[in-house]
Amino acid sequence: MVRLQTDPFLSELTNMFERTTEHGSVWVTLKHSSDKSKVQRNKMNTAGKNIEFKCLIRATDGKKNISTMVGAKDHQRFQASYAILLKARLTALKKRERKDKRKAADSEKKTENPKKKSAAPKAST
Repeated sequence: MVRLQTDPFLSELTNMFERTTEHGSVWVTLKHSSDKSKVQRNKMNTAGKNIEFKCLIRATDGKKNISTMVGAKDHQRFQASYAILLKARLTALKKRERKDKRKAADSEKKTENPKKKSAAPKAST
């Protein structure tokens, strides 16, 4: 897996989206990470040092894997660039079909029968 800086990561992610426009998918995962091994984190905790946690972002199209680490300082800038990228490239999503509240309420009232029929048949005399 190739670890890139944030700007090359975003440009390569754009290329992945372009390659998969006709068919294919791109999977993006985000993970809370410190970029240190468990042993190193335990040593830092016992020494009283603060551990800087970052966000590990991975992307794959099934053939190529890329990743980047985003710290707290660069988080806002990266998130804005990533949002613009997603809005531009996610054009194949279908719009959600919403029901009109008035139409749904009217159809429910029509299906209800105001007169209740008794379960037992009447005996004829």
